[in-house]
Amino acid sequence: MNEGEEGEPHMRRTARFISRGWVATVAALAATALTLGACGSSSSSSSAASSAASSSTAASTAAATSSTTSSSGKHVTIAYLSFAVANTYDAPMLSAAKSVANADNATVKVFDANNNPATQYSQLQDAITSGNYQGIITQPITSTNLIPLVQQAISKGIKVVNIDQILGPKLDTFQKQVQGLSGNVTFVPTELGNKFGALVVQACKASNLNPCNVGYLYDIKASALDVALRSGFDQAIKADPSVKIVAEGQDFFTPAMGLKAVQDMLQANPDINLIAGSDQGIEGAQQANTTKKIVLVGYGGSAAGISGVKSGKWFGTVQQTPATEGKLGMQQVIAAAQNGTNAAAVDPLASLPNGGTILKSNVSQFTPEWPG
Repeated sequence: MNEGEEGEPHMRRTARFISRGWVATVAALAATALTLGACGSSSSSSSAASSAASSSTAASTAAATSSTTSSSGKHVTIAYLSFAVANTYDAPMLSAAKSVANADNATVKVFDANNNPATQYSQLQDAITSGNYQGIITQPITSTNLIPLVQQAISKGIKVVNIDQILGPKLDTFQKQVQGLSGNVTFVPTELGNKFGALVVQACKASNLNPCNVGYLYDIKASALDVALRSGFDQAIKADPSVKIVAEGQDFFTPAMGLKAVQDMLQANPDINLIAGSDQGIEGAQQANTTKKIVLVGYGGSAAGISGVKSGKWFGTVQQTPATEGKLGMQQVIAAAQNGTNAAAVDPLASLPNGGTILKSNVSQFTPEWPG
């Protein structure tokens, strides 16, 4: 049982997503059709992006603290099942959640699955059987394998709130899919993919690319998240027949792997004039984009992505909000554990300006919640 230290900030921004045993883990993830959010880290991010990430994470944590007041409810202990503590997408989410817990008379115990679905399943079993927790936050690696255990926890009176990733078979809704769930704070993968695809169409038109030959970067092609994202993406690009996917690659949530994938795509398809992928992949694509002007379109709304949009090196990106998810999820599970209050499901991206689509013309309206 990998149990984190109470109150530890876990803000290790330079930690690599790829760890020992990564090859075996990738195989396990692909086989179980995992659902992962845009996560990972890069030592190649610009200093400006790192500085922006530091200030934005601090702001997010401060917001989480100031938005809650010290609770008069009973003390509760919450198990937080992280898909991977040592990455820059999860770090601000966990930090914001802990800030809420500190203000609301709750203790947080962190279980780090390190991107391994089997480990996460075992950790949830341990949390349930220990009898130590009044509440559990799930951040699933796969969308369905935790459901029987979540149902078991609920039957034992443990309050469960799901955050960030879908818990259930449907990847086109943020609504609760497990009866008795006390809260759900998730983005909708198909909608994110649709916004991402629409941004690519906009970039092709604005850059006068006809045909618009797209190199598409998956994070992990076999994952449920990537399948759902691509479904929404393909639906959006149907609006413009000049947009053609001419090559595909995988970045495994890291700029280094994104760089290699883009180099391979460009070698085989030198007519590519636009690269589309998660912010981590596009960071790698930016490094490869030195000899010819290729349009770059990302999703994630990270500090690196927003910096790229501001500088004009990226056409745009679509924001994600991990710190907000951590804050809201912890608020929901504490309210449930202390008072029996069940919360409505929340899509944290629903109220973003311009639907969360970030362009140079509106970039000042957005604050990144993770470094990239």
